[in-house]
Amino acid sequence: MTRHHLDIYNWFGHHDPMVWDKLNEECGVFGIFNHPDAPQLTYYGIHALQHRGQESAGIVASNGEKVAGHRGMGLVTEAFNNGQLNKIHGHIAIGHTRYTTAGESKLENAQPLIFKNRYGTLGLAHNGNLVNAVQLRDRLEEEGSIFQTTSDTEVIAHLIARSRKETLEEAIIESLRTIEGAFALLIMTKDKLYAALDGNGLRPLALGKLEDGYAVSSETCAFDATGVEHVRDIKPGELLIMDQDGIRSEMFTDRIQRATCSFEYIYFARPDSNIDGINVHLARKRLGKQLAKEAPVEADVVTGVPDSSISAAIGFAEETGIPYELGLIKNRYVGRTFIQPSQEMRSRGVQMKLNAVQKIVKGKRVVMIDDSIVRGTTSGRIVRMLREAGATEVHVRISSPPVKNPCFYGIDTSTREELIAANKSVEEIREWIGADSLYFLSPEGMLKAIGRTGPEPNQGHCMACFTGKYPTEVYDQGQYPYDKC
Repeated sequence: MTRHHLDIYNWFGHHDPMVWDKLNEECGVFGIFNHPDAPQLTYYGIHALQHRGQESAGIVASNGEKVAGHRGMGLVTEAFNNGQLNKIHGHIAIGHTRYTTAGESKLENAQPLIFKNRYGTLGLAHNGNLVNAVQLRDRLEEEGSIFQTTSDTEVIAHLIARSRKETLEEAIIESLRTIEGAFALLIMTKDKLYAALDGNGLRPLALGKLEDGYAVSSETCAFDATGVEHVRDIKPGELLIMDQDGIRSEMFTDRIQRATCSFEYIYFARPDSNIDGINVHLARKRLGKQLAKEAPVEADVVTGVPDSSISAAIGFAEETGIPYELGLIKNRYVGRTFIQPSQEMRSRGVQMKLNAVQKIVKGKRVVMIDDSIVRGTTSGRIVRMLREAGATEVHVRISSPPVKNPCFYGIDTSTREELIAANKSVEEIREWIGADSLYFLSPEGMLKAIGRTGPEPNQGHCMACFTGKYPTEVYDQGQYPYDKC
């Protein structure tokens, strides 16, 4: 689950539709090939990716003879809090940090997963969601496969194991051509590391260089934390093979149409990461500037809902000339093990994580910038919080279009029935949250603000949660029984 202020799920230990009101990205992956301190570097790598998943973490490594590792529940520091990292050795390693959605929260679903088959021992780490996982799992079970987890990552392992191809590389390519949906995938053996990205590039995946070795990461911020030089983003439909002879690239599909998740730029990724040549912080500032152009308002102060909306709020303030202030402060010490509150405290859940600064907002007309509204419950509480602190007006500006459709590509969203924008007009949402005015950024404005380098500017985004136009077939996802990561 992400680091956002509305990550109240972690406080209460279960989904509470009255308070849990943000999209949640499930996983982060990181891998190192050909470095003597591969497990230690991987630890720092997944620690930098902690915002992509806070429920479990794991590292698997190879010393050239065997593949072994450790997985644990909780944050990276909690999963490796008893010296487990010192027991993992090797020159190849992959790591994973994870948040559960539809699947169960238990250790056997923590990744990387380890499997043994006729190709040897494999470690797998996956970020995304296979939209045909249910159909593939049913078929594999009919053919005799026995599953040990509820993770769709295990589907990939069974496809590889049941392949009749002569080599592991051929089996991997065959499996990649079978699965559909979003996947940023790392597979390691005792002497090789494979990295693959789905044909739409829905989830980010980057390649880096470190001395005589290579690194792969969900985000470039993990490269900064490990001293890795960012080389390039891995291409949609690309399979990288790293071994003692160096690195090779193979395109495993010709069904390629880039559709990077727009919310990576809006909300999920760390501000210091670069995705497809675009810096996330600067993209968010441009979103705020575009929002100011589309929906100016007379006000005294601009504030962003910490943390992911601060960049957009700065952009809005710069464009309008309205001063930016820290009108909302996040309590960074309410952790995932926080004692479960009473019902009275539950009703004041936002105040446990967020506080309005009275000296900043009292007597002021406030522009509150946020990145999205899912159910609207928490937005309403923040608006009330600002009013209680003395704000005379609260104008809400959202740096993304209305979220009207669920995501099937590795983001934990509600059903369409629970999405407020799917059932209410903008004016009805404004009344619901109690704002003086409300505006969502237009889809065209969002694409323009994010931008994209290359021959097709402003192309290559997945907009499904806004438009309902999915880049792949989604099959029947109504009752998804397995985990999405």
